[in-house]
Amino acid sequence: MGVKPKAMDALRERAATVKESLVKSQTITDNMVGILGSFDYRLSALETAMRPTQIRTHSIRSAHENIDKTLKSAEAILGQFDLYRKAEAKILRGPHEDLESYLEAIDQLRSNIKFFSNNKSLKSSSGVHTQCNNLLAKAMSKLEEEFKTLLNNYSKPVEPDRLFDCLPNSLRPSDENEGGKSHSEQQKSLQTAVYTPLTLIPPKLLPLLHDLAQQMALAGHQQELFRIYRDTRASVLEQSLKKLGVERLSKEDVQKMPWEVLEAKIGNWIHHMRIAVKLLFAAEKKICDQVLDGVRNLRDPIFLEVTANSVSMLLSFGEAVAKSKRSPEKLFVILDMYEIMRELQSEINYLFGNAACMEMREASISLTKRLAQTAQETFADFEEAVEKDATKTTVFDGTVHPLTSYVINYVKFLFDYQATLKLLFEEFDEGNPEGQLEAVTTKIILALHNNLDGKSKQYKDPALTQLFLMNNIHYIVRSVRRSEAKDVLGDDWVQIHRRIVQQYANQYKRVSWAKVLPLTIHILASEFLLLILMRFCSVSLFRVQVVLELIQAAFPEP
Repeated sequence: MGVKPKAMDALRERAATVKESLVKSQTITDNMVGILGSFDYRLSALETAMRPTQIRTHSIRSAHENIDKTLKSAEAILGQFDLYRKAEAKILRGPHEDLESYLEAIDQLRSNIKFFSNNKSLKSSSGVHTQCNNLLAKAMSKLEEEFKTLLNNYSKPVEPDRLFDCLPNSLRPSDENEGGKSHSEQQKSLQTAVYTPLTLIPPKLLPLLHDLAQQMALAGHQQELFRIYRDTRASVLEQSLKKLGVERLSKEDVQKMPWEVLEAKIGNWIHHMRIAVKLLFAAEKKICDQVLDGVRNLRDPIFLEVTANSVSMLLSFGEAVAKSKRSPEKLFVILDMYEIMRELQSEINYLFGNAACMEMREASISLTKRLAQTAQETFADFEEAVEKDATKTTVFDGTVHPLTSYVINYVKFLFDYQATLKLLFEEFDEGNPEGQLEAVTTKIILALHNNLDGKSKQYKDPALTQLFLMNNIHYIVRSVRRSEAKDVLGDDWVQIHRRIVQQYANQYKRVSWAKVLPLTIHILASEFLLLILMRFCSVSLFRVQVVLELIQAAFPEP
């Protein structure tokens, strides 16, 4: 089937139309390429023409930025000058009017110095820097004087009445309820005692003193700060103790004192130690920590220097007593001194816990051990004194000897310190403190028994000898049974000594009957013969008497 002629003609026309369109499109493309090519040439020429303008614009922009920077720098410098003038005005007025503003001015001055130190390229930097430093030196001089003035004005010795008001009621001098309590009861009441903290400087002043101290430390005036604080507070602390009655006494002073005077001073010393550590030193530590907070390299050494002389004054008296000549009557005050040192040791360790105060802690521990040693040596002295007691006091009726009552009262009083004695014995042997207490008590009573044996031989009558021993040993046993000593010595000890008492009683009966029996026999024999003669012999009364005289001559009284 062939293609129709009309269809072929239509196809040819369409092909011709397409071809014509393609030719036109190519022509348009070539024209566009030509036009774009001419644009590129024109833009290149335009860019070449505008390049000088761009360079000038960039230069203008850079210059503008430099001007801005310069203006800002100038503004900052002028601002520093302005701040400097304001700080100068405040500093020249001094710290009296407004201390807080004065401290702010010093901070600002330090900021000025830092600014000009970092901008040394400025021509005027060196001169301004010098001016700032000179002004800061003047400011610190005034600040130092202000710190000294404030500290002096508010540092006053504490009156004794104020100190007593801070004590628990049981420790105040006016308290009379404690007089009837035993020593052990008083010690128990102290364990729950509450102390009122002492205020040495008004709390509102402490932040200001702290700020002043900080500024002095920052300015490198640490030595001046150290000297002012130490001299002021140390002097006030010592004056407070002197008002209380504390005085420095040497070993020779202690040795020369009558016992009654020394005993009173020891009682005062115990009271003073408690007040010093729990109130004065504790309060001193608190304000030192607050004022010198942030100045750690100064805080601990300053506290040591403030308290050193006061602590030394107190401990030296304790050392003098501990090293003085021992005697039995000193034992209980030595134990009281030992007790207070043990009571205060933990607080002393806290207050003087830093490395700078190590010597202070060691001195306190040394005194405690020295008192313990003195007490232990006094036990041995007392035992020896009891055994060698050579008093010629004679109890004519064989009752209890004064030495016996003295020693037993001593032992009973010793047991009132039972808790303290156990701590004391642990200083030397931690093994068995109760066993050591038993050993000490047994030795003292044995020494007393030996001495009583010697004293019993002073009696010419053997019956009185046995009666004397029976009464004295019975007194010892009865006293032990009624005291805390029984808990330590035990029931076996009591039973053994009761048998000893019974033995002396039996001996007394035997010796007494040995003396009475011959006399009784003699009297009975005489009366019997008289009756016989009168009944069976008619003799006169005169002759009977003669016979009786002959009988008495034959049987004399034993």
